[in-house]
Amino acid sequence: MTEVKPVGRSGGRDIWPLIHSERAALAADLSGLPEGRWMTRSLCSELTVREVLAHLTAGASLNSLRWLAGVFRCRFDFDKQVAMRLAEHMGSSPDETVERFSQVVASTTKPPLPAIAMLGETVVHSEDIRRPLGIHRDHPIETVTQVADYYRKSDLVVLAKGRIHDLRLVAQDGPFNTGSGPLVSGTTLALVMAMTGRATFLEDLEGDGVELLRARCESV
Repeated sequence: MTEVKPVGRSGGRDIWPLIHSERAALAADLSGLPEGRWMTRSLCSELTVREVLAHLTAGASLNSLRWLAGVFRCRFDFDKQVAMRLAEHMGSSPDETVERFSQVVASTTKPPLPAIAMLGETVVHSEDIRRPLGIHRDHPIETVTQVADYYRKSDLVVLAKGRIHDLRLVAQDGPFNTGSGPLVSGTTLALVMAMTGRATFLEDLEGDGVELLRARCESV
């Protein structure tokens, strides 16, 4: 079994420029989006694309102390805290939602998570927004490879490692290659999104392990 070596180091100083680049690209993609499209259902649970953008703003505005205070305030109901923070950053209109997100593009504030997890959240939630809107981004292969390498060995925040257990994932556009078992192959981005449970990206994958991965996406 051959596994990809991470591109670059995983230290926060190397990861933050990638996060900032991804945020800036998303802000640019959403600038001028017609108001009626902001209610489009995202790939993230029951949230609209506008709500997911507000969630990303919240993540870039919430340090460890405020996160912990929110945990206590919500009595350890983490879903309630997510909803509370999202509401704080929605603003009164879609334009204000975008403006608030634009203001945190260069932020290095984060909850008690490693920077690589924040990069993963940014890439995945950006695609939760873009895919339903029909917006395409060619993510730098270095960025999505690092995200894939993180998720293959982590179930923190989102189940990923457990979802791809006993499957072999091979990227067709980069060096990512992990696991053993039935094959799942496609772009690195599609692998990342499928690893994190976004079943619609299975349409972009091939191999005899795709249906097993589909079943796991639908069962979690």
